[in-house]
Amino acid sequence: MRNPFFTKDQHALLLGNEAIAAGALDAGIGMVSCYPGTPSSEVADTFALIRAKDKSGTDFFLEYSVNEKTAMEIAAGAALAGMKSLASMKHVGRNVAADPLFTAAYIGLPGGLVVLSADDPGCHSSQNEQDNRGYARLAHLPCLEPATAQEAYEMTRAAFGMARKLEQPVMLRTTTRISHLRGKVGRTSDPETPETLEFERNPGRFVPVPAVAIKRHKILGEQMDLAREIAEKSPFNKISSPDMHTGYGVIASGVARNYLADALQDDSGVAVLELGMTWPLPEKMLLAFLSACKSVLTLEEGEPFLEKDIRALAQKNSLETQIEGKDKELGVCGEYSTTLVARRLARFMGAEEPKASHAAARDDLPKRPPNLCPGCAHRSVYYAVREAFGDSALYSSDIGCYTLGLLPPLKCADFLVCMGSSASSGSGFARASGKMVVGFIGDSTFFHSGITGLANAVYNRHNLLLVILDNGTTAMTGHQPNPGMDQIQLGENASRLNIETIVRGLGVEHLAKVNGHNIRALRKALAELGPRTGARVLIAEEPCMLYARRKLKKGRKAVAFVAKQGEAAEACARNLACPAFCRNDGNLAVNEDLCAGCMVCAQIAPGVFKARAVDKGNAGKN
Repeated sequence: MRNPFFTKDQHALLLGNEAIAAGALDAGIGMVSCYPGTPSSEVADTFALIRAKDKSGTDFFLEYSVNEKTAMEIAAGAALAGMKSLASMKHVGRNVAADPLFTAAYIGLPGGLVVLSADDPGCHSSQNEQDNRGYARLAHLPCLEPATAQEAYEMTRAAFGMARKLEQPVMLRTTTRISHLRGKVGRTSDPETPETLEFERNPGRFVPVPAVAIKRHKILGEQMDLAREIAEKSPFNKISSPDMHTGYGVIASGVARNYLADALQDDSGVAVLELGMTWPLPEKMLLAFLSACKSVLTLEEGEPFLEKDIRALAQKNSLETQIEGKDKELGVCGEYSTTLVARRLARFMGAEEPKASHAAARDDLPKRPPNLCPGCAHRSVYYAVREAFGDSALYSSDIGCYTLGLLPPLKCADFLVCMGSSASSGSGFARASGKMVVGFIGDSTFFHSGITGLANAVYNRHNLLLVILDNGTTAMTGHQPNPGMDQIQLGENASRLNIETIVRGLGVEHLAKVNGHNIRALRKALAELGPRTGARVLIAEEPCMLYARRKLKKGRKAVAFVAKQGEAAEACARNLACPAFCRNDGNLAVNEDLCAGCMVCAQIAPGVFKARAVDKGNAGKN
């Protein structure tokens, strides 16, 4: 089975990420590698669902790699071997994969490699808003930016065709809105049959020692000239509103094209040039458009790459066209909207700015901060750590669900640099400050990039207590597999890496492993490890509650209830802050619908909180 999305009428209603997967299937994809990260996760997850449903087997390979660098190298190696390959990741993951990405562009990949970068303007689920169109310019990658689900499908197919024609990696850049929109997608042509090209040995190309690399750099420039010719003729670059009688023009890219379409009136008299292939730029098309306009506005989320390039192009060709772009209201931060674009368009044309069409934000509405789930073992670990060390220690956090431990009363995150940094930045902080540092890292993040930091801490004799929060899955992005998971649930890839064995293999002498819900065991381990020096590790094991219920089919056996009101109950509520705690006529209570049955509260305040058996019919409810 190649592509399960399309019905007999060749249409489907798809997420942007699903449309990318559908496009890759119809392009003849052979290899998919990824590290999951929102907003890119559904791309690889869609391929995983297809593999799970296709009992007869599929003709593509899928790999959840340990990190983005590895995913990039897997895809590059497959493309070197002649197979159309996709490396999928979120924008900050592209940083991790930058090293192989730049070299892959130099040597070229005959099979065809598409690199998906899912950017996150507005920081919906990320630590920055970086605009990865910069990578297209730095690494010399043709770049396509879809604005609809249909374009996500079509551009993915086009990207693979371009990648194989140029023998160069091609970037498909999306954003959160494009990844998660849903729209009608139609199959534009018959799907291609997967074809793996025969590899031809050529060390003078594929082994980039300096003498080879210097020659390949020149060839890369020549390939980008060919890509520029493709951009000039690309159907994704088009003048959608040719009316130029006012002299006003707008050049838009990415999701800004959608906001512009909503903001423009039928009689606006504005010419619009939409750019779907945004690098290299179609300079001839742009020059013709600029020459026909007195004033041009560029619209692009993120950095002013397009604006600066167009200004440079106009200056180089001595054009007098006035060019505008970012301003104080529509800048580099956050996402655009129809209202913001309409207001910017009005300022550009000297018209009256429209009033906001959406309801004004209410500051008096109750806030709901992100929170750890009821029954999450991260909460009990944080409770025990705060109880043991309080504010006498500094807390180095990492990327995962457990980052939510920064909020009171847990307050177990004082600083965070990037994925896998808790051990390394924590070590540096401890060395510089002389203070006790406790680092936190999840199992997936440990495999991603935490192992090297711990190895460095052992080798350089840093004073660090590293707590590895092993919840048995890659929880934050949707329960994707990682090397430490119980692989029985996946049906394949039955090997499993043991975190304890790895930690001991790195030379850590002081190590404890406990159940993350066992308060007594946590207290004992922290009391033993806390006073010691050097690199020591506490492994707290307990499956993610959502994963245990949905995948492992482990339901609740009991729920907690408040057996005795008083200060002990109130203190537990204040310091543990489980979301299942509530008020009933002023008294502390436990919402049984939310309670996961972990019974941590009963361990903290025995006799105050007790267990009540759950009806078999409600055993899985929480």
